[in-house]
Amino acid sequence: MRRVLHNAFPATGTIRQLRPSDHARFQDHLLRLDAESRRDRFNGLTDDAFVRTYADRCFHDGTTVIGFVDDECHVRGAAEIHERPEEHDPTAEIAFSVEKHLQHRGLGGFLFERLIGHAYALGYEKLLVTTHPQNQAMKALARRFNARLSFDCGETVGVIELRPDRENFVPFWAHHGVHPYVAHE
Repeated sequence: MRRVLHNAFPATGTIRQLRPSDHARFQDHLLRLDAESRRDRFNGLTDDAFVRTYADRCFHDGTTVIGFVDDECHVRGAAEIHERPEEHDPTAEIAFSVEKHLQHRGLGGFLFERLIGHAYALGYEKLLVTTHPQNQAMKALARRFNARLSFDCGETVGVIELRPDRENFVPFWAHHGVHPYVAHE
């Protein structure tokens, strides 16, 4: 789905799951993050070697990476789903990164929305997000998607329950005017 972002820096592109061939684009995106954005993404200071190793690991360990790919084929924002198999319920940890010139323009919300739908389709029941207490943008975004936030060991931890409330359940697709084909007898 093509998205147009508004405000001071117009940008157009596509939000999609990144393919193995996008590995270098994802790595370059992470390396382009300014110091503050990188600290927000990794919850601390990191060097380029760490970022390169991290990007390699994401593309080799089954991490789902959803990216905003601009018209020049650069990844400018990403949302990641990291499975947490040690948890009892199907659980994943999620992470986000958006390059500075595209922050505070709605891209994080678009990525979060796509990530939630993808995580739900993969059968996850719970999503975890961890950030430092000063990352106000991430905390606001997590709250917008009904995360319960708490403070633990110097970090802000959010939990998003994906289990549908059976009484009030509205399928994800219904919010977007899409109706799956249903065979009738």
